[in-house]
Amino acid sequence: MTPADRLKGLETFVAVAEAGSFTAAAKRLNLTNSAVGKAIARLEARLNRQLFDRTTRRLEMTDAGEVFYKTCIRVLEELELAERTLSAEQIAPSGRLRIDFPATFGRLRGMPALLDFARAYPDVTPNVSFTDRFVDLIEDGLDVVVRIGGADSWPPTLGYRYLGNEELIFCASPAYLSEHGEPTSIKALLGHHAVLYGRADGSTGPWLIRDGSQPVARQQVDGRIVLGHAEAQVASVEAGFGIAQLATWLVERQIREGTLVKILPDLATQGAPLHIVWQRSRQHSPKVQALIAHFAASLRIGPDGGDAQG
Repeated sequence: MTPADRLKGLETFVAVAEAGSFTAAAKRLNLTNSAVGKAIARLEARLNRQLFDRTTRRLEMTDAGEVFYKTCIRVLEELELAERTLSAEQIAPSGRLRIDFPATFGRLRGMPALLDFARAYPDVTPNVSFTDRFVDLIEDGLDVVVRIGGADSWPPTLGYRYLGNEELIFCASPAYLSEHGEPTSIKALLGHHAVLYGRADGSTGPWLIRDGSQPVARQQVDGRIVLGHAEAQVASVEAGFGIAQLATWLVERQIREGTLVKILPDLATQGAPLHIVWQRSRQHSPKVQALIAHFAASLRIGPDGGDAQG
């Protein structure tokens, strides 16, 4: 079998693996469902391995399929990169780039970084959305997303870069502290009015309490006011409704200007991690590479803001 013969069906296999169905893959490749199905059947016969479990509503890769997929994307990415390096016109980042940010982080931190990127790469057209819901990069057609949260549930089709963890601090307005006094201990802190983040199901986010060398504890507290939006929390704390535990990236301007005051600095603790996430199949695209590098340099957060490659 020639090397060219061995490449047959790889693109179709990767498209099915990433799209999750023959129908979606056929649409992406501009083929019929039948052609996609036959290509996968021929590939499985040649490999003598079942690559997909077809018993569920959404196709799932078998263990053999997972292993083969990782090899396929590496081969196809190297071919794509080789082709791009032969075309000077394609080396410069250009074209539409679909990006999604968490809503508040995107407005406060993402947009300044994105506008700097747009100035540096005028041939790239960013198409940006802001949402706190779960997004599927492949199904939603996204190139790059920024996410606050862990990477434990991301599939192998996605690459990611760690940008550090949030640093959570307790803060209050000068007016509130003047009226109620500034707490100097955990016990005193828990006796103050709390401005909490609330979810749609009625639950509230706990305070994360660091007590010396003890593990960080989740402390459920009663809220003076409960809000489902981070910027609304900040506004309520500035208005003197109580104390909140907030990420430093969210209140850095208010702390700098003095409308909020950091209290009990020894209780500052680590929050959720921040990542850039992208489709591995697109990571050699010049525009995607440029955006990843730009965000890695401009969106680091927390005292340990890093750039480890996942």
